[in-house]
Amino acid sequence: MDTATPAVTVALHDGTSVIAESGQVDARRHGELLLPAVDRVLAEAGVKPDALTAVVVGTGPGPYTGLRVGLVTAATFGSALGLPVHGLCTLDGLAYAAGLDGLAGPFAVATDARRKEVYWARYADARTRVGEPSVDRPADIAAELAGLPVAGAGAELYPEAFPDARGPRYVAAGALAALAAERLAAGQELPEPRPLYLRRPDAQVPKNYKVVTPK
Repeated sequence: MDTATPAVTVALHDGTSVIAESGQVDARRHGELLLPAVDRVLAEAGVKPDALTAVVVGTGPGPYTGLRVGLVTAATFGSALGLPVHGLCTLDGLAYAAGLDGLAGPFAVATDARRKEVYWARYADARTRVGEPSVDRPADIAAELAGLPVAGAGAELYPEAFPDARGPRYVAAGALAALAAERLAAGQELPEPRPLYLRRPDAQVPKNYKVVTPK
C-alpha cells in the first residue's frame, strides 16, 4: 500500500504477479479510502487477511498527514496479524513503474511536495537509484536534470523546469509490490517502514498559543 502521493493505492501480490489492485486519486481522503481499498482488493482476490504473509508500505517522501495514514495502517496490520512489515521508497516504486511503461535510464522521478517544491530522485535505470531522495524547488534542479526525462506528477506541474515529463503520474501499489517481491526473491533486505518526511509538516502549532487551564 502507498499513501505518499494523492493516490491511495493497494495491491495484492503472490510473489510472482499482481492478483488484485485498487487506486484512487484524492489528496484529502487517504484515511477514508485506504481500508475500503484493502477490503476491496482482498475481496476481489478471494483472500482472507490471515492468508497474508507480509505487508509492504511506501515510505515516501510525501506530505506528513497522507504518508502517516499508510504507515500506521501497515503497522497495525503487521501487529494484528503477526506479519513482517517492509518499507520501500515511494519514488523507487514510481521509477519501477516508469520502467514497466518503457522508460529506460537514466531518468529522474518527481512528485508534488507542495509549497512550489518537488520530491525527487535520479535513477540510473528503473531499479537503481542514484543518491538519496531530496526536496527542492524545480528551478533549483532544472539544470542538474537537464536532458533527462522526468516521470511523475511533479514533472507535469512544472514543465518549464522539466520539459520532458513522462508517466506514470503516481506510484501504483502493484509496481511497489512487484519491486519488493523482486528484491526479496534476490535475498535483499528491505528497509524498515520509517517515513521519509524530508522537511517539517505543514501543520504547525500557532505562535503565541494560549494554554487554558480549568479553575
